[in-house]
Amino acid sequence: MSDAEDRSDPFFIGWAAAPGRLRPFLAGVGLCLAVLFGGVGYIAAATQADPGSGSGGRRETAIGVLAYDPYPLLYVTESERYPAGHTLLLSGNAKFGVQDRASALDGRLVQVSGGPVSRGDIDMLRLRGGTNGLSLVEDAPEAPPVPQPVSLGRWRLTGEICDGQCVAGAMRPGTGLAHRACANLCLIGGVPPVFVSTAAVEGEEFFLLADADGGPVTDAVLDHVAILVEVEGEVERRGNLLVFRIDPGSLQVAP
Repeated sequence: MSDAEDRSDPFFIGWAAAPGRLRPFLAGVGLCLAVLFGGVGYIAAATQADPGSGSGGRRETAIGVLAYDPYPLLYVTESERYPAGHTLLLSGNAKFGVQDRASALDGRLVQVSGGPVSRGDIDMLRLRGGTNGLSLVEDAPEAPPVPQPVSLGRWRLTGEICDGQCVAGAMRPGTGLAHRACANLCLIGGVPPVFVSTAAVEGEEFFLLADADGGPVTDAVLDHVAILVEVEGEVERRGNLLVFRIDPGSLQVAP
Protein backbone atom coordinates (compact mmCIF):
# COMPACT_ATOMS: atom_id res chain seq x y z
CA MET A 1 0.00 0.00 0.00
CA SER A 2 1.34 3.41 -1.00
CA ASP A 3 1.96 6.37 1.30
CA ALA A 4 -0.81 8.26 -0.50
CA GLU A 5 -3.32 5.50 0.28
CA ASP A 6 -2.24 5.46 3.97
CA ARG A 7 -2.82 9.20 4.27
CA SER A 8 -6.32 8.90 2.76
CA ASP A 9 -7.58 6.47 5.45
CA PRO A 10 -9.56 8.22 8.23
CA PHE A 11 -7.87 8.07 11.61
CA PHE A 12 -9.35 9.49 14.86
CA ILE A 13 -7.11 11.54 17.17
CA GLY A 14 -8.73 12.76 20.41
CA TRP A 15 -7.29 16.27 20.29
CA ALA A 16 -7.97 16.83 16.60
CA ALA A 17 -11.16 17.35 14.63
CA ALA A 18 -12.78 14.07 13.56
CA PRO A 19 -12.24 13.18 9.91
CA GLY A 20 -15.32 13.76 7.81
CA ARG A 21 -15.74 10.08 6.95
CA LEU A 22 -15.75 9.11 10.65
CA ARG A 23 -18.29 11.68 11.82
CA PRO A 24 -21.48 9.69 10.96
CA PHE A 25 -20.03 6.62 12.71
CA LEU A 26 -19.07 8.57 15.83
CA ALA A 27 -22.46 10.30 15.92
CA GLY A 28 -24.20 6.93 15.74
CA VAL A 29 -22.06 5.50 18.53
CA GLY A 30 -22.75 8.57 20.70
CA LEU A 31 -26.50 8.32 20.07
CA CYS A 32 -26.54 4.61 20.95
CA LEU A 33 -24.62 5.25 24.18
CA ALA A 34 -26.99 8.06 25.14
CA VAL A 35 -30.01 5.80 24.58
CA LEU A 36 -28.34 2.92 26.43
CA PHE A 37 -27.37 4.91 29.53
CA GLY A 38 -30.71 6.74 29.54
CA GLY A 39 -32.53 3.40 29.47
CA VAL A 40 -30.38 1.98 32.28
CA GLY A 41 -31.04 5.09 34.38
CA TYR A 42 -34.80 4.86 33.78
CA ILE A 43 -34.92 1.16 34.70
CA ALA A 44 -32.86 1.76 37.86
CA ALA A 45 -35.19 4.60 38.94
CA ALA A 46 -38.36 2.66 38.10
CA THR A 47 -37.35 -0.31 40.25
CA GLN A 48 -36.73 1.76 43.40
CA ALA A 49 -39.28 1.64 46.22
CA ASP A 50 -41.74 4.52 46.45
CA PRO A 51 -40.18 6.93 49.00
CA GLY A 52 -43.53 8.44 49.97
CA SER A 53 -45.08 11.76 49.11
CA GLY A 54 -43.65 14.08 51.74
CA SER A 55 -45.84 16.97 52.83
CA GLY A 56 -44.06 19.53 50.67
CA GLY A 57 -45.18 22.29 53.05
CA ARG A 58 -48.85 21.64 52.23
CA ARG A 59 -51.55 21.85 54.86
CA GLU A 60 -54.81 19.92 54.74
CA THR A 61 -57.93 20.14 56.88
CA ALA A 62 -60.49 17.39 57.37
CA ILE A 63 -63.52 16.69 59.55
CA GLY A 64 -64.39 13.23 60.76
CA VAL A 65 -64.93 10.83 63.63
CA LEU A 66 -61.92 10.17 65.81
CA ALA A 67 -61.11 6.63 66.99
CA TYR A 68 -58.51 6.34 69.71
CA ASP A 69 -57.47 2.67 69.57
CA PRO A 70 -55.08 1.18 68.67
CA TYR A 71 -53.69 4.58 67.58
CA PRO A 72 -55.56 7.79 66.79
CA LEU A 73 -57.42 7.49 63.50
CA LEU A 74 -59.84 9.74 61.66
CA TYR A 75 -62.76 8.39 59.65
CA VAL A 76 -63.29 11.28 57.24
CA THR A 77 -66.74 12.79 56.79
CA GLU A 78 -65.73 16.03 55.04
CA SER A 79 -62.52 17.01 53.23
CA GLU A 80 -61.35 18.58 49.99
CA ARG A 81 -58.52 16.04 49.65
CA TYR A 82 -59.94 12.76 51.02
CA PRO A 83 -63.23 11.06 50.15
CA ALA A 84 -65.86 10.50 52.81
CA GLY A 85 -65.18 7.26 54.69
CA HIS A 86 -61.44 7.42 54.12
CA THR A 87 -59.28 6.41 57.10
CA LEU A 88 -56.39 8.65 58.14
CA LEU A 89 -53.61 7.89 60.59
CA LEU A 90 -52.91 10.80 62.91
CA SER A 91 -49.53 11.80 64.29
CA GLY A 92 -47.86 14.89 65.67
CA ASN A 93 -44.92 16.78 64.27
CA ALA A 94 -41.39 15.63 65.06
CA LYS A 95 -41.30 12.25 66.83
CA PHE A 96 -44.51 12.26 68.84
CA GLY A 97 -48.00 10.88 68.55
CA VAL A 98 -51.19 12.71 69.48
CA GLN A 99 -52.57 10.32 72.12
CA ASP A 100 -52.57 13.03 74.80
CA ARG A 101 -54.81 15.29 72.71
CA ALA A 102 -56.99 12.52 71.26
CA SER A 103 -57.86 10.56 74.41
CA ALA A 104 -60.81 12.77 75.39
CA LEU A 105 -62.21 12.92 71.85
CA ASP A 106 -62.73 9.22 71.12
CA GLY A 107 -65.90 8.78 69.05
CA ARG A 108 -66.42 12.54 68.66
CA LEU A 109 -66.68 14.62 65.52
CA VAL A 110 -63.44 16.59 65.24
CA GLN A 111 -61.53 18.83 62.86
CA VAL A 112 -57.89 18.08 62.11
CA SER A 113 -55.28 20.16 60.32
CA GLY A 114 -51.72 19.30 59.35
CA GLY A 115 -49.25 18.17 56.74
CA PRO A 116 -50.31 15.15 54.65
CA VAL A 117 -47.92 12.28 53.94
CA SER A 118 -48.76 9.07 52.11
CA ARG A 119 -47.20 5.91 50.80
CA GLY A 120 -48.77 2.73 49.48
CA ASP A 121 -52.01 2.15 51.35
CA ILE A 122 -51.21 4.59 54.18
CA ASP A 123 -52.43 8.19 54.45
CA MET A 124 -51.42 10.24 57.48
CA LEU A 125 -51.81 13.80 58.73
CA ARG A 126 -49.00 15.22 60.87
CA LEU A 127 -51.11 17.50 63.03
CA ARG A 128 -50.31 21.06 64.00
CA GLY A 129 -49.91 21.84 67.68
CA GLY A 130 -52.79 22.18 70.14
CA THR A 131 -56.31 22.99 68.99
CA ASN A 132 -54.92 24.32 65.69
CA GLY A 133 -54.30 20.71 64.75
CA LEU A 134 -57.08 18.85 66.57
CA SER A 135 -60.30 20.31 67.94
CA LEU A 136 -63.86 19.30 68.66
CA VAL A 137 -66.45 20.44 66.11
CA GLU A 138 -68.74 22.61 68.23
CA ASP A 139 -72.55 22.39 67.87
CA ALA A 140 -72.12 19.47 65.47
CA PRO A 141 -74.79 16.81 64.98
CA GLU A 142 -74.19 13.45 66.60
CA ALA A 143 -71.13 11.76 65.14
CA PRO A 144 -71.87 8.84 62.81
CA PRO A 145 -70.70 5.41 63.99
CA VAL A 146 -67.21 4.33 63.01
CA PRO A 147 -66.84 1.31 60.70
CA GLN A 148 -66.84 -2.00 62.53
CA PRO A 149 -63.69 -4.14 62.13
CA VAL A 150 -64.00 -6.90 59.54
CA SER A 151 -61.76 -9.92 60.12
CA LEU A 152 -59.70 -11.13 57.14
CA GLY A 153 -58.37 -14.17 58.97
CA ARG A 154 -55.11 -15.15 60.59
CA TRP A 155 -51.89 -14.60 58.62
CA ARG A 156 -48.18 -15.14 58.96
CA LEU A 157 -46.44 -12.35 57.07
CA THR A 158 -42.88 -11.35 56.27
CA GLY A 159 -41.99 -7.68 56.22
CA GLU A 160 -40.57 -4.70 58.07
CA ILE A 161 -41.84 -2.81 61.13
CA CYS A 162 -41.55 0.95 60.53
CA ASP A 163 -42.82 4.14 62.08
CA GLY A 164 -45.80 5.32 60.07
CA GLN A 165 -44.71 8.94 59.89
CA CYS A 166 -41.34 8.45 58.26
CA VAL A 167 -42.26 5.48 56.08
CA ALA A 168 -45.02 7.62 54.55
CA GLY A 169 -42.46 10.20 53.43
CA ALA A 170 -41.70 12.49 56.37
CA MET A 171 -38.07 11.31 56.07
CA ARG A 172 -36.22 9.55 53.27
CA PRO A 173 -35.20 6.82 53.61
CA GLY A 174 -37.95 5.88 56.03
CA THR A 175 -37.07 2.19 56.00
CA GLY A 176 -34.08 -0.07 56.54
CA LEU A 177 -31.26 -0.23 59.05
CA ALA A 178 -30.14 3.32 58.23
CA HIS A 179 -33.44 4.50 59.72
CA ARG A 180 -33.64 2.14 62.70
CA ALA A 181 -32.68 4.53 65.51
CA CYS A 182 -35.02 7.24 64.19
CA ALA A 183 -37.87 4.75 63.78
CA ASN A 184 -37.51 3.50 67.36
CA LEU A 185 -37.53 7.06 68.72
CA CYS A 186 -40.73 7.76 66.78
CA LEU A 187 -42.40 4.58 68.03
CA ILE A 188 -41.38 5.31 71.64
CA GLY A 189 -42.88 8.79 71.20
CA GLY A 190 -46.25 7.34 70.14
CA VAL A 191 -46.08 7.54 66.33
CA PRO A 192 -48.29 4.77 64.86
CA PRO A 193 -46.26 1.72 63.77
CA VAL A 194 -46.73 0.36 60.26
CA PHE A 195 -45.91 -3.11 58.95
CA VAL A 196 -44.74 -3.17 55.31
CA SER A 197 -45.34 -6.69 54.02
CA THR A 198 -43.53 -8.48 51.21
CA ALA A 199 -46.86 -10.13 50.25
CA ALA A 200 -50.21 -8.43 49.78
CA VAL A 201 -53.41 -9.17 51.68
CA GLU A 202 -56.42 -8.23 49.55
CA GLY A 203 -54.05 -6.21 47.37
CA GLU A 204 -52.59 -4.15 50.24
CA GLU A 205 -49.07 -4.30 51.68
CA PHE A 206 -49.13 -1.59 54.39
CA PHE A 207 -50.77 -2.35 57.73
CA LEU A 208 -51.27 -0.41 60.94
CA LEU A 209 -49.81 -2.56 63.74
CA ALA A 210 -51.70 -3.43 66.91
CA ASP A 211 -51.25 -6.02 69.63
CA ALA A 212 -53.29 -9.21 69.74
CA ASP A 213 -56.07 -7.51 71.76
CA GLY A 214 -56.39 -4.60 69.34
CA GLY A 215 -54.49 -2.08 71.48
CA PRO A 216 -51.13 -0.39 70.87
CA VAL A 217 -48.10 -2.63 70.45
CA THR A 218 -45.69 -3.09 73.33
CA ASP A 219 -41.99 -2.28 73.49
CA ALA A 220 -41.34 -5.91 72.55
CA VAL A 221 -41.38 -4.87 68.88
CA LEU A 222 -38.53 -2.35 69.22
CA ASP A 223 -35.81 -4.99 68.83
CA HIS A 224 -37.37 -6.05 65.53
CA VAL A 225 -37.75 -2.64 63.86
CA ALA A 226 -36.16 -1.92 60.46
CA ILE A 227 -35.18 -5.53 59.73
CA LEU A 228 -36.94 -8.26 57.79
CA VAL A 229 -39.10 -10.25 60.21
CA GLU A 230 -41.81 -12.88 60.26
CA VAL A 231 -44.83 -12.44 62.53
CA GLU A 232 -48.24 -14.00 62.94
CA GLY A 233 -51.55 -12.38 63.77
CA GLU A 234 -55.08 -11.41 62.81
CA VAL A 235 -55.67 -9.03 59.90
CA GLU A 236 -58.79 -6.87 59.99
CA ARG A 237 -60.18 -4.07 57.89
CA ARG A 238 -61.21 -0.77 59.45
CA GLY A 239 -62.66 1.43 56.76
CA ASN A 240 -60.10 1.35 53.98
CA LEU A 241 -57.23 0.64 56.41
CA LEU A 242 -55.88 -2.82 57.24
CA VAL A 243 -54.83 -3.47 60.84
CA PHE A 244 -52.42 -6.32 61.67
CA ARG A 245 -53.04 -7.51 65.25
CA ILE A 246 -49.82 -9.34 65.94
CA ASP A 247 -48.71 -11.82 68.55
CA PRO A 248 -45.34 -10.35 69.70
CA GLY A 249 -44.23 -13.82 70.82
CA SER A 250 -44.28 -14.96 67.18
CA LEU A 251 -41.82 -12.27 66.04
CA GLN A 252 -38.62 -13.64 64.59
CA VAL A 253 -35.96 -12.52 62.16
CA ALA A 254 -36.79 -13.78 58.67
CA PRO A 255 -34.38 -16.42 57.35
